[in-house]
Amino acid sequence: MTTIGFAKHDHAACITDSVAAVDARCEAAGLNLTPTRRRVLEILLQEHRAIGAYDILDRLRADGLGSQPTVAYRALDFLVTNGFAHKIEHLNAFIACAHPGQNHAPAFLICRACDAVAEAVGARSAVRVAAENVGFTVERTMVEALGLCPNCQDTPQP
Repeated sequence: MTTIGFAKHDHAACITDSVAAVDARCEAAGLNLTPTRRRVLEILLQEHRAIGAYDILDRLRADGLGSQPTVAYRALDFLVTNGFAHKIEHLNAFIACAHPGQNHAPAFLICRACDAVAEAVGARSAVRVAAENVGFTVERTMVEALGLCPNCQDTPQP
């Protein structure tokens, strides 16, 4: 299982590589990565933390890219639908995909102290195996685990 989000890494390269991957996938699929969609992706990539739609809207408004909630929600819908972002149900927020545009089914590790989110790839195989054992066809799986990230484990919690 590969986990992305909590490990120290070159974050500037992380952002640049992710935007380039999304650009390439959009071009190959004939998708339109509008300036607003690109900006929402960049906002999501700024931190490995889930961000709510209204926080995104505030940033878009500050950038002069729109002030109506539909602006943020349409961009988020495009990103999620095309595999460039994920919705974290527990937080009712969004995070950029660590493997944009790839066909995968990640699980999410959510820090209950700082809301950092790591994307864990390969964690759903146990669900698939259990389903196959009983003849169940899985159509959608959502795995969100709550705990403490490495940074918050070192900090006393209330």
